[in-house]
Amino acid sequence: MGVLADIPAGVVTGDNVKKLFDYAQEHKFAIPAINCTSSSTINAALEAARDQKTPIIIQFSNGGAAFYAGKGIDNKNQQASILGAIAGAYHVRSVAKHYGVPVVLHSDHCARELLPWLDGMLAADEVYFKEHNEPLFSSHMIDLSADPKEENIRITKEYFERCAPMKLWLEMEIGITGGEEDGVNNESADKETLYTPSEDVYEVYQALAPIAPYFSIAAAFGNVHGVYKPGNVVLRPELLEQHQKFVKDKTGSDKDHPLYLVFHGGSGSTKDEIQTAVANGVVKMNVDTDTQYAYLAGVRDFVLENQNRLMRQVGDLSKGEDDDSPNKKFYDPRVWIRAGEKVMSKRVQEANSDLGNVNTL
Repeated sequence: MGVLADIPAGVVTGDNVKKLFDYAQEHKFAIPAINCTSSSTINAALEAARDQKTPIIIQFSNGGAAFYAGKGIDNKNQQASILGAIAGAYHVRSVAKHYGVPVVLHSDHCARELLPWLDGMLAADEVYFKEHNEPLFSSHMIDLSADPKEENIRITKEYFERCAPMKLWLEMEIGITGGEEDGVNNESADKETLYTPSEDVYEVYQALAPIAPYFSIAAAFGNVHGVYKPGNVVLRPELLEQHQKFVKDKTGSDKDHPLYLVFHGGSGSTKDEIQTAVANGVVKMNVDTDTQYAYLAGVRDFVLENQNRLMRQVGDLSKGEDDDSPNKKFYDPRVWIRAGEKVMSKRVQEANSDLGNVNTL
């Protein structure tokens, strides 16, 4: 392996994103897309990639982007989400190359009511492109899966036509990811909509492929956001191979995997399910719930282990009321936040391992 010979460290765009995904398919691995809400969570994900010598995808949800900007900013007309996504993008661009790994900078699910958010990010991409000959972000996701199929494909095509001149990657969803994430609730969705027919996937391909090759498809195969008890979620990753074969047969492609596929709702999935998805051409898997919990676990365990030092600024409670030793090295945010980062970074490394994405550079 030696992807760094062709793809630079730092944020990658355009043809380098395609090269990276081609390389992943060729070498049978996929890249975790880590939802980040702060510079701290970004750094934890980048650290994991550096330590395992892997590419990584950093992505922002609509709510995560608004949080990045600060909860004190009104999100009327999506202004906080736009500002936060752009601020996060500039942070990633500032530090990514120093971690020595290729980074795909992505925005997550954008439903119809959130399209002003996508419009704002695209405007920032276009401004950045004029100065740097590449967009600010590597890619965006548009998710109109809750809309009628024809509307989904038509509007997605319109946005892709805006992205294509910048070689800006666009991910779309056909079929619904169940569960709830970031305010988008599909917990009551009809189970049939959780499995996308190959014919629908091919319709997307027919609409987008003539424009440019820079797109991926999140085709539903029973995916659900969040983590649920075993048996409550029935994933069928073998359907992805059917989609690949259907499009290959229809187009006469010389590639066994003509589609770049995306795995949503990756948290809580079994290793076998993940490996089957990767074998069928998945190049990206979203991870959010598990890394959120990992970050919390790091902070929680630090607090529990040091609670006698954290109940007041001075003195160890276990040593009695007269102890006057300082506790600053325990309550300094750099200490307990770092504890969260370390555990989250380990969880990102676990996702890398599950996806075969270790020492892939």
